[in-house]
Amino acid sequence: MNTLLRKALRKPTAADTIFLVKDGKDLANLNFTNDELNYIKRQHRNNHNVVGINHYKNMLIVVFGEFIGTRSARMETYRMRGDETQEQLNKARVERAVVFNVNADKEEMLAFTEGLLLGNYSFSKYKKRDKKKDNTLEQVDIYDNDITEEEMEELRILTDAVFVARDFVNEPVAYLNATKFAEEMQALGKKANAKVEVFNKKKLESLKMGGLLAVNRGSVDPPTFTVIEWKPKNAKNKKPFVFVGKGVVYDTGGLSLKPTSSMDTMKSDMAGGAAVAGAMYAIAKTKLPVYVIGLVPATDNRPDGNAYTPGDVITMHDGTTVEVLNTDAEGRMILADALSYAKEFKPELVVDIATLTGAAARAIGPQAIVGMEAKADDDFEHLKRIGSRSHERIVEFPFWDEYKESLKSKIADLKNIGGVDAGAITAGKFLEHFTSYPYIHLDIAAPAFLEKKSGYRGVGGTGVGVRLFYHFIKSKAE
Repeated sequence: MNTLLRKALRKPTAADTIFLVKDGKDLANLNFTNDELNYIKRQHRNNHNVVGINHYKNMLIVVFGEFIGTRSARMETYRMRGDETQEQLNKARVERAVVFNVNADKEEMLAFTEGLLLGNYSFSKYKKRDKKKDNTLEQVDIYDNDITEEEMEELRILTDAVFVARDFVNEPVAYLNATKFAEEMQALGKKANAKVEVFNKKKLESLKMGGLLAVNRGSVDPPTFTVIEWKPKNAKNKKPFVFVGKGVVYDTGGLSLKPTSSMDTMKSDMAGGAAVAGAMYAIAKTKLPVYVIGLVPATDNRPDGNAYTPGDVITMHDGTTVEVLNTDAEGRMILADALSYAKEFKPELVVDIATLTGAAARAIGPQAIVGMEAKADDDFEHLKRIGSRSHERIVEFPFWDEYKESLKSKIADLKNIGGVDAGAITAGKFLEHFTSYPYIHLDIAAPAFLEKKSGYRGVGGTGVGVRLFYHFIKSKAE
């Protein structure tokens, strides 16, 4: 649900109101009765940091912030309390609320509002309306004289961008096949004034993108390759930053068929492409003065009669031959072509993002992103700091050349899988082969799609990567 965000021009009086405070002293002059004050303080002592008072004519919620902790931890605390607040507002069937900053820093106020808005998302396109269960919160007004309209607009755009990515991930392949995905990205580009070009199958054949074409052989729908370009006249960089997102709109595993229990969420296998699309939308819509390109190769992976097979040798875009040992290792096949094509732009840095390996998910779970780098140590350290601030955290895995050994093939240049060990790393090393520039690899297999609610990330597609990429590029603008 997209929530309207506006700036309140005066202090709330009879409205449904959220008060951001630090401790009990901040409750003075807020017109609570003594009984209400005692109740709020007692709840806070019992570790309830979001305390609601129902006046029947309006709802009042007191949110206690933090004095201590790192900046990143405090910001995440405020986001999580924003999510908890929207849950209380929706249970009370509130449609419009005012956030009144009594005692919080501006960035704490913005983080709280971000969590409140992101937590209010729901994907209900295919559900019958149920007014008793649907989210009711439609509008949030901010009363804080320090927050500018520009900062409000940035938060609106970034929230919308995350929702765009979540919607993409939550859509079934019956609607969002590769062609439709490309069309949706074109529409986004038009809204944000970004240039978008879509390569069709004939173009991909002329470019000899063998990896993408091989994975697509089992599909009745053609593949696409979408290039999103944001190149403002005032760009601070001549060589672009390039984001590459895996766009497997549905993954059966191909002939190396997945078990049914592992297939039911595979509409989410294009979450990397969704993150790139959402981030590029936010970057262009906010007019960041940085030259950025997004690349999204897209197809589904199915076991049709002409599907690529274990034992096939595929010639990739850069001429590398790959022995296919597992058709369920398809994401690296389509990303390899995109990473090779990225050389055309002589990039400053390339970052790929993909739901690539179960090994990454098993290693660290949904709490973070697995990351690796080659020739990009400074940018990688910076990206990790950005990830800590936005709470899209990155755990670095080793990227030593010894891991290449398991990818050697007796009949081709590479195998498309390594051994049973270090699967997330060997997948990254496979991709590194197709790069010649500073490169970062991000595996979002675990945090991209959640089976149960995790704060403001919700259930289903999380939109992970959008905020990370946006704030990374914004830092380059600054």
